[in-house]
Amino acid sequence: MKPMRIKQVLAREAAGGDVMIQGWIRTKRDSKGFSFLEINDGSMMANIQVVADEKLANYASEIVPLTTGASVAIEGTLVDSPGKGQKYEIHAERIMVFGGADAASYPLQKKRHSFEFLRTIAHLRPRTNTFGAIARVRSGLSFAIHQFFRDRGFVYVHTPIITASDCEGAGEMFKVTTLDLANVPRTPNGAIDFEQDFFGKPANLTVSGQLEGEIFATALSNIYTFGPTFRAENSNTARHLAEFWMIEPEMAFCDLDGDMDLAEAFLQETIQYLFDHHMEDLEFFNQRIDTTVLETLHNIVDNPFERLSYTDAMAILVKHNDEFEYKVQWGSDIQTEHERHLSETVFKKPVIVTDYPKSIKAFYMKLNGDDRTVRAMDILAPRIGEIIGGSQREDDIATLERRMREFNLDPKDYWWYLDLRRYGSVPHSGFGLGFERMLLLVTGMTNIRDVIPFPRTPKNAEF
Repeated sequence: MKPMRIKQVLAREAAGGDVMIQGWIRTKRDSKGFSFLEINDGSMMANIQVVADEKLANYASEIVPLTTGASVAIEGTLVDSPGKGQKYEIHAERIMVFGGADAASYPLQKKRHSFEFLRTIAHLRPRTNTFGAIARVRSGLSFAIHQFFRDRGFVYVHTPIITASDCEGAGEMFKVTTLDLANVPRTPNGAIDFEQDFFGKPANLTVSGQLEGEIFATALSNIYTFGPTFRAENSNTARHLAEFWMIEPEMAFCDLDGDMDLAEAFLQETIQYLFDHHMEDLEFFNQRIDTTVLETLHNIVDNPFERLSYTDAMAILVKHNDEFEYKVQWGSDIQTEHERHLSETVFKKPVIVTDYPKSIKAFYMKLNGDDRTVRAMDILAPRIGEIIGGSQREDDIATLERRMREFNLDPKDYWWYLDLRRYGSVPHSGFGLGFERMLLLVTGMTNIRDVIPFPRTPKNAEF
């Protein structure tokens, strides 16, 4: 008999007939001559109840000793369930045991476990309701993102994980080397001799695929990347990871207005996909994690985003300085508390802030005519704050070289990036979205370590 997923079984229009399922025991209780097994295979939130009776050949020897966590395959008849809240159940005709579980040591007992504890058993936490739902939503959202760009004719580009460029100019990058750290080669003046390293120069794990993405955008017009990025920021907060995933589209012949239009549609359509295909999981998060999840997501999907300049946003914020931990003035970076004030209190919907001071934004952003601000944009979402950051890219080579020097970057190290402005330069724009940041938004989870399968943080690379 061919096995079925529990989601397929419970989607049947009527009971009847034989079915086969495979999965893990969530709970088990024994009665006189019977055992009731709750089975889950990860295809959905719900379990299916299996009724096993003592007539089974292996009932006493294998079924009775089974405990939570054991893996089984079950063949039986699908019948209507008399139990409350259960559509169907399976009356077992044959149960095959693949692997038992030591009841005394199995960490996932039938009780609530803290997320802190579950991080210590990341190899088992996908078996819980919360982390199973996160995995399904993460998978669905990934598909929705690829579908969004594919429907618009974007080309998916794999940008390098190992790079010699620092896109952000912050220097917080992981080094990649094959040098013997116990005997590092030195130049005559005592510096590390990177010419003897694998790449012949300093190399790092990428913080962004943007610069390489621009290469393909200036040939294929519209591209996007979706891959892992790395930051060596020694920060132990609920919002930081050392390894995370980024979505970064780049569009040739596109100004900041087009960039904002795409970003707004991106958020609305990918969230709508979750409404259409993962509502059961979203409802779980709304009930068990944060009761504002669905309200927040409908707010994003149903409303046009507010758009205002950084200068106008700052004029609003300075009036409320007495309410903020971080006081603001023109030229200040906008912190999370300011972002949430704008999106939750002032406008009560997503907000796009544009035209930031050049001093607080990256070197590659298009300089405005005032020589004080750049054509940048950030999307601020209720409950999360900044969810997307982007800009129109600087397409004038002389201005770009000057901006590089202001950031203490040597234009010679970016000769290929400058060539894009030297040969057929065009207005072009793009944005970046941290995938885990978006997962915090759609699930209501509060710690970013809980929306990635295996978090990489300071002093933590266990799994």
